[in-house]
Amino acid sequence: MHIEKLTREAFAPFGELITLAGARHYPINGGTTERFHDLASIDVSDQGGKPLISLFRSEPRRLPFEIRIMERHPLGSQAFIPLSRGRYLVVVAAPGQFDERTVRVFLVKGSEGVNYAKAVWHHGLFVLDEQSDFMVVDRGGPGVNCEEISLSQPILITEQAIAAMDLGNRSISTL
Repeated sequence: MHIEKLTREAFAPFGELITLAGARHYPINGGTTERFHDLASIDVSDQGGKPLISLFRSEPRRLPFEIRIMERHPLGSQAFIPLSRGRYLVVVAAPGQFDERTVRVFLVKGSEGVNYAKAVWHHGLFVLDEQSDFMVVDRGGPGVNCEEISLSQPILITEQAIAAMDLGNRSISTL
């Protein structure tokens, strides 16, 4: 298992990177505000769903940490927009039948968010540095929209793996 730098291209199979870098933008409000437009596609209308905006407050995980459970939301996308500046990890796997061989781990700057595509497997929030708040846009409404699966082998996340990624390595092993 490797920790990777998060880029639009690397994350595309799982959803969208929410960042101002490279975003379409233009001035509004008489030039006093810059609008960064259409940063993610919210996909929540299946089975009568509606968009919800929530605030999640997450505590840092103690390392080393074993990832044992993944979840997915088959009826809607789920966007996480950090309101704090701390780093966090995104652990994802391809949609469809869960396949541990597709699991990827990304190190995310606190200035970037992610939008998980519908049915993408992911781990819960994994904050690294400090208690962090996230604005979350996801689906409310009828239907079962959260499925969990236990991993046959846990994924170990270590301080050494994160430190090596911070030093500029493209990816490194967590095991």
